[in-house]
Formats: sequence, structure tokens, C-alpha cells
Amino acid sequence: MGTTVIAFFGMGLLGSNFVRAMRQRGVEVNVWNRTPARAHALEAVGARAFDQPADAARGAAQLHLALSDDAAVDDVLERARPGFDASLVIVDHTTTSPAGAAARAARWRERGVAFQHAPVFMGPQNALEASGIMLASGDRARFDALSPELAKMTGKLVYLGPQPERAAAFKLLGNLFLMSMTAGIADVLGLAKALGIDSKEAATLFDTFNPGATMGARVKRILAADYAHPSWELSMARKDARLMLEAAQGGHVELAIVPAIAREMDRWIERGHAHDDWTVIAKDALA
Repeated sequence: MGTTVIAFFGMGLLGSNFVRAMRQRGVEVNVWNRTPARAHALEAVGARAFDQPADAARGAAQLHLALSDDAAVDDVLERARPGFDASLVIVDHTTTSPAGAAARAARWRERGVAFQHAPVFMGPQNALEASGIMLASGDRARFDALSPELAKMTGKLVYLGPQPERAAAFKLLGNLFLMSMTAGIADVLGLAKALGIDSKEAATLFDTFNPGATMGARVKRILAADYAHPSWELSMARKDARLMLEAAQGGHVELAIVPAIAREMDRWIERGHAHDDWTVIAKDALA
């Protein structure tokens, strides 16, 4: 039996480190990138670089992708298709739309090619160290067959069910929270600037105040939808938002997310919820 070959397309920060980690494990890897120089740079660690995706895919048991979006994935797969072996499995780590992932899984199933979406919560260092989280959904038997190899690429492999679009959906949910958290940190530092507090000094707040520790309880409270027994009345939360906005304006700082939160609070106050728990602002989001 010959050596198993993996093809990997997309030699950005994530993909290139996935390839480096595979080479450290002794995996034979064919690489391709739209900018050829990035693929050829991986020859230094023993990968084989190709200028055409079909050539890189030829002879591979698995084709992994870490590309930019749905359009890039569809374009590159079509270009690579002439090089596919009958038993090839596509493993797409790209963050894509749920609709795109579902359509892609159906399209390749009709063509007799297995498709596994496996997006990740991983940065370049995670890819190199096989840490972080990889999500997957779709056909369970295919996932079970792939999971021993996928598990080598990540710290935690999570199967989310048979619908092929589920992993894409949960990846977007997670990224939304990361964006919101980062924007929240930016607002904290912006408000600190307006108040004359150095950024590094402001950041020491989180040495003792860990809002992440309340995440589980906060989610449960929102899901319980018990607004009649407030721990923080919406009107009082809105008052604090006003104080933040006034301080920012006084310091000539523009906050990113507090104005949007204040508008949502005003909407719910106008609907008669001033004395309910402030989590009422999430009511419309509940199924």
C-alpha cells in the first residue's frame, strides 16, 4: 500500500500552519495557493507545491481547504475536479455561509464525492499546535471515518449533527460573539480614554472582574425569559448607558456598540419594559 497523500489548498496563515503541523507528523502533503509563491514556500518543510489545483489534488485521499469564502471554495473545487480520485474526500475548513455549505454538500454528493465541512475556532498558532476547536456536521458515518485524522489537527473536535450546514451556522454564531466581545473591549478602552485613564491601567479591571465567569448563568437567565424579577432593571441599565455616552462625548471619543445598545434599550422602554430585567432586550431573539 502506498503512502496516503493529503492535498491542502489555501496557504494563508491558517492553512500554511496546518500544513507545517502535518509535515511534523510525517504526512505527505500537496499544496496549492492562488498566489503560487505562498505554496512554494512550504517546500522548505517538505510539502510539494503545485501551480494548478487539479495537479495538487491528483492522487490525494483528502483535499483540505482554508480559503476566503463560498465563491473561492466553489471556484477552486471546480478547477481541481479533473484531478480528483474516485475515493477523494473534500474537507472544507473555510468559514462559509450555511446555505453555501448545504448546497456544496448536496452538489458534491450528486457527483459521488464526499464533502465534509469542518470550520474552526483556531488561529495560526492553534493550527501549528493542534489546539483550538474544530466543528463538523453532516453524514455521521463519514464524520466517524474522518474523525481520527481530524482530531490530530485540533484540540477539540465537535460533531453538531447530520445537517451539513450546522457547522457553518455555529461558526458564524461564535464569530459574532468574538466580534461583539472585541468591540466591547474597544468601547471599554475608548471610555477609559475619555475618562483620562491609561489603556493598560484600564485593562487591569479584568484582573479582578471576570465577566466571562458569568456567561453560563447569563445565557440561562436569557433563555428563562423571566423579566418580572429583575436583577438589574432596564431603566437603570439605560441610565448607565447614558452616563457612558455622556462621558465619551465629553472626552471626544466615539463608542462603537454602546449607542446601538442604548437604542435597543429605548425601544423596549417605549414598549413598557422599563422596570423589567434588562435581559428583556433579547426577547425577540428567542425562538
